[in-house]
Amino acid sequence: MNLYEPIHTPVVQPGAQADQQADSILDVRDLNVTFRTAAGTVHAVRDVSFSVRRGETLALVGETSSGKSVTCLGLLGLTPPAPYCTITGSARVTARDGNAYELVGTPERVMRRVRGGVASVIFQEPMTSLNPVHTIGAQICESLRIHLGMNVRSATDRAADLLNQVGISDPKRRLTNYPHELSGGMRQRVMIAMAIACEPSLLIADEPTTALDVTIQAQILELLEKLQAETRMAMIYITHNLGTVAEIADRVMVMYAGRIVEQADVVELFTQPRHPYSRGLIHSVPRLHSNRARKTPLFAIPGNVPDPTGHPPGCTFGPRCGHFEPKRCDAAVPVLQHAQPGHLVRCVRWPEIEGAM
Repeated sequence: MNLYEPIHTPVVQPGAQADQQADSILDVRDLNVTFRTAAGTVHAVRDVSFSVRRGETLALVGETSSGKSVTCLGLLGLTPPAPYCTITGSARVTARDGNAYELVGTPERVMRRVRGGVASVIFQEPMTSLNPVHTIGAQICESLRIHLGMNVRSATDRAADLLNQVGISDPKRRLTNYPHELSGGMRQRVMIAMAIACEPSLLIADEPTTALDVTIQAQILELLEKLQAETRMAMIYITHNLGTVAEIADRVMVMYAGRIVEQADVVELFTQPRHPYSRGLIHSVPRLHSNRARKTPLFAIPGNVPDPTGHPPGCTFGPRCGHFEPKRCDAAVPVLQHAQPGHLVRCVRWPEIEGAM
């Protein structure tokens, strides 16, 4: 049962471009998210463009306040309303039936149909995302009844199947539990079950393993990979943990101060990072055996993330960069350049420092 009214349908061009368009689930162009605050205007996301293909996992990486979560919240209209928040640009998501929906500037009544049915989110902390006064079953069934028009019995059966699918034992009994009666790992599995209930074409996972221990983290990552392989959904995985990126991602988009500074295939980004910030993030990963043998201190990127109300001129990473060159790096904001096909970097000096790891 299709309850969605498409805003427009995909425009398919002949040739290879047509194949790429047909396979694209999310297409974002020049996305900007701006907040109006008492301290001034905050440009949280600036001129962000990217796409995610069917069955692909795109990882968004960066420090806190780099714009990762705001990018995805802005896409789904989960930011404060105007005039407190302004979103411009274009973002088109394609449902499983082939209909496409423009997300930016879309009326709330349409966005309610898109959220959960076409695009879903797994939030960072399930205890604050799940309603504490409703049972797990009621919260899962709500989405099924609204988006798919199921009756109570069918929705309950489907909810039990979903819990079983995400690895929760005795699912029918668990439907009667409240969130506080479950462990952290089980609550996160419930969030995943809710997110995939209506078989969305796009899943956004916003640091879904941050509050979990490493054993449960591995189980959640394995579960997400398994579900993605079965449903061929596109996934955006937001994290600051490069270890999970190496395990789950196909492509990586590195963000800093609201802009994309590098985008590449996951293997290439880890083996040949071009932007100094990407290199700093990779070098900051603890290497237990190496550090113990050499007795070297853990590397840290110097300085702090710039004030969002007043970014420095030119390259925003300039004040923290060891390759900063006055009158060149601060002359203008660098543009994204093709280091090679599929590898974008926002740095005017990347050809000169490419070999200096």
